[in-house]
Amino acid sequence: MRQFRFPVVFLQLVFAGTLPSQADVISQINAQGRRVVIQQNAIVIRQDSSVVVYKHFDLKERRVVKAVLNQGSLPYDVQSSAPGARQQIVELWKRFGFTATVTDEAGKTGRVSDVYIDFYPPGGRGSLLEGVPARTNFPVELTAGGYDQFDFSDIVRVEFQGDHLRFTLSDGSAKEGRFLLPTSKPAEARFLGITDHYDPASPDVFDFSLPVARIRQIDFEH
Repeated sequence: MRQFRFPVVFLQLVFAGTLPSQADVISQINAQGRRVVIQQNAIVIRQDSSVVVYKHFDLKERRVVKAVLNQGSLPYDVQSSAPGARQQIVELWKRFGFTATVTDEAGKTGRVSDVYIDFYPPGGRGSLLEGVPARTNFPVELTAGGYDQFDFSDIVRVEFQGDHLRFTLSDGSAKEGRFLLPTSKPAEARFLGITDHYDPASPDVFDFSLPVARIRQIDFEH
């Protein structure tokens, strides 16, 4: 049976401010002299005369992302919230992203919210690989032949043996295959997300980072 998913319209209503906590609100006076809200339910991490950098929840990708607004002739105004409101908005983000319990090679487990996969140069922290977007699915060369990708929303469990993955899906089926990097460049895939210790003021959109190669198992919550 397919797992329940929150309708996009419902999520849009939530993030449009129907819930009381709105965190930071970014607005702008347009050329007609009217104030226009650009983003609410955000956390601004940098504001100066050239840019506004902020974090917000991306409804389509169901994860926290960072965005940049370049200041121009119509500057942006930021209505900053109290630390408590920022913490509340992080809790709201965690409700609508993908949540999973991750077990590493050593058997250590941890619950992580707003999880996704992103790609870095091999070894060390490094910088994100340009042109290789983050994703909330696993691209796989199937053992039975052919290729597929499995969305986090359809996965109950993933078991890892090197780059060989075994999926238990929400419809009760099981699939196996080899994890495929979506680039020909040398790359390290990392499983990222937010833990209960995440600092709302952090410039990063995650505080959990583990190379996919060091994961033993992931159990998704639905």
